Amino acid sequence: MDPVSPTRALATIERWIATRDRQYVCVSGIHGVMESQRDEHLRAIHNAAGMVVPDGMPLVWLSRMHGFPEVERVYGPDLLLACCERSRTAGYRHFFYGGAPGVPELLIERLRERFPGLLIAGGFSPPFRALTPEEDRDVVQRINTARPDIIWVGLSTPKQERWMAEYRHRLEAPVFIGVGAAFDFHAGLKRQAPRWMQRSGLEWVFRLLCEPRRLWRRYLRNNPLFVWQVLLQGLRVRRYDIQPSGRRVTR
Repeated sequence: MDPVSPTRALATIERWIATRDRQYVCVSGIHGVMESQRDEHLRAIHNAAGMVVPDGMPLVWLSRMHGFPEVERVYGPDLLLACCERSRTAGYRHFFYGGAPGVPELLIERLRERFPGLLIAGGFSPPFRALTPEEDRDVVQRINTARPDIIWVGLSTPKQERWMAEYRHRLEAPVFIGVGAAFDFHAGLKRQAPRWMQRSGLEWVFRLLCEPRRLWRRYLRNNPLFVWQVLLQGLRVRRYDIQPSGRRVTR
């Protein structure tokens, strides 16, 4: 996890666009952290990312406890809006990959209403299956022809992280950002938790109440285990070494 704030994350993204440096951003909460603990390949994808930003208050609190007082939550939906606002003057081009059929189009319509003059390179809703070789080539050509500066990926964790890592060197866009449910939020298809719940670390309760059938297993599996891992770390039973990237790797 990188010790960043929204302002610093946005500045880093702008630097990558200026240098055309192909990087991807993992916007990770407890779900992403715990899935990476179970899956070595997914953990490697996170560690190879240009940034892994804390999309959850528990990760912000832990970062501050471990000597990074400047860390703030970098909430995926808010990061998307901040980049769109900056793009109105900077002229960045956006492509939206993910969501159910019709979602990218609805999202693009809403963003154009909210940010007049925003440059949209395109959008694509992939099928809920692996692409055929022909479809894969068509998607790569479609995105490269559109010449986006930022590709927003709304496939949920861990699918979006795997997609970004796989396509990073095949697509010419300098920045990939995985934002999960942000597509549905800004398209007006799902409700966001009130700000007070977001700030207090209770957003998961709101989302569980809204989507119990889809999310109950995730929260029941990940949240208690996360607390247990933090306790083991606090008791020095489990150790995490700081790597050159600033991220922690289990030992």
